Formats: sequence, structure tokens, C-alpha cells
Amino acid sequence: MGFVKISEQESLYNDLEKKSVHDLLTEINREDHKVADAVQRAIPQIEKLVKGIVERMKKGGRIFYVGAGTSGRLGVLDASEIPPTFGMSPGWIIGIIAGGDTALRNAVENAEDDTQQGWKDLMEYKITPLDTVIGIAASGTTPYVIGALRDARAHGCLTAAITSNPGAPVSEAAEIAIEMIVGPEYVTGSSRMKSGTGQKLICNMISTSVMIQMGRVKGNKMVNMQLTNLKLVDRGTRWLVEELKLPYDEAKRLLLLHGSVKKAVDAYRGNSDS
Repeated sequence: MGFVKISEQESLYNDLEKKSVHDLLTEINREDHKVADAVQRAIPQIEKLVKGIVERMKKGGRIFYVGAGTSGRLGVLDASEIPPTFGMSPGWIIGIIAGGDTALRNAVENAEDDTQQGWKDLMEYKITPLDTVIGIAASGTTPYVIGALRDARAHGCLTAAITSNPGAPVSEAAEIAIEMIVGPEYVTGSSRMKSGTGQKLICNMISTSVMIQMGRVKGNKMVNMQLTNLKLVDRGTRWLVEELKLPYDEAKRLLLLHGSVKKAVDAYRGNSDS
């Protein structure tokens, strides 16, 4: 049997326009329940990828997410959340979308159909064999992503593909194939739904576990988070109160002085030890 696009198969539901709102929501939710199980089945491949990334990142390697449309937007989203969450500079995990930043808000015609452009976009970052390229494509056939993975792999990068179709061309192009088989979408072919949800889960798993392995979390706390708003300042202050047994005001002063929970704890304990 040849390659079959399960993600494009007919929805298990019909006459959607005739259904009540309650039925629509219930059925969408029923389909969404399938996503976590599909991701769970892909954990062995995700684990292999994370271990490979950590090994390279400890030597200075970076992660690049590459995708088009919804898949590209989700990669950019995950990358953009790393600096405020873990205090890493924006250059460590980078999201690249076919059509550039314009495509984050608007569809860019034919952007995903160029097999050469993905690698050209990667080369702007002076990519090296220490880097990891993760192609995201629900269909598994996006030329922009396939081309980027093939060239990245040929240049010695670690490569992985996240797709919703088994045996997809994008899987063949990558060293590690993460195939998350969520089945047909509720609205036929609308891969922003279950496929997009699964992609978000997997990107969360990859980046979070990598950051933990890189020492950016202590206990279960984001001790390196950027203090970009009052909520995060309060959260960091309360963690210092808990960790150092300080009064709230003193903890807040210490946090704002040093800029992160980790730096504040290190400075406080360094001073206390001296």
C-alpha cells in the first residue's frame, strides 16, 4: 500500500451545518481526546530527538523549527516563548515559516511550494552540523519543509519531522520521524485542528524537556524566566520567599536587583556563605 494522507481523509462526521452548537462542541472535543494518545505513541521518537538535541546544544547547537501555514506558526510560537520562560537568548531556538513574518498573519501564496527556499532561509543563520532542524508538516508533503530537511541532513545537522501521516515524504527526508496519527479532521482536511493541537503538544514536550536538561529549571520552577510583567515579578518573588525564607518585600528587592530567581538565590547564598 502506498502513501495515504490520513489527514486529508473524509471526516467521520457529516452534515455539520445541521448540528446544534452543543453537538458540534461535543464532537470536536471527542476528536481532540484522540490527540494525546497519538502523541504518546510517538514518545520513543521524541525521546531520541531530545537526547540528540541536548548533546548538540551543550556544544553550542541550536534548534530550528521549519514549517508552512499553521505548522510554521506553531514552530514560531514555541520558539518565541523560550526566552521569557527560560531566560535563554532568542538565538537558541528559532522558528522559520515559509513566506517569512508576513505569513504569521496572512497566507503567502505559493510560499510552501519552493523546495529550495527552506534551506536558503536556514543559511541566513549560518547553520552548522551542531544544529537541529525540525520540520513540521501535517500533510507530510510540504516542499518547503522537505527541501529544508534534505539539505540540512546532507550538511550534517540532526533532522526530525513532525507529521500526521505515516510513511510521509517528510519522514523520509528526516533522520527521526515523529508520526502523530490523529486520524481525519472534524472538518475534512482542516489540519489546524487535531494535527495543530498535536504539533503544539510535541513542540512543548521538545523545548521544555530540552530546557530542563540544560539546567534552566530548578525543582519545578522557571528560575530563569524574564521578569517582563508584574505577574511574573510576583511569581518570582513568592518563589524566593519560599526558597530563602525572606519577607516578601526583601525577596522582591533581591529579585529585581539580580533579574532572575536563580541569580538572586545564587547571589544571596554566595553572600551568606562568605
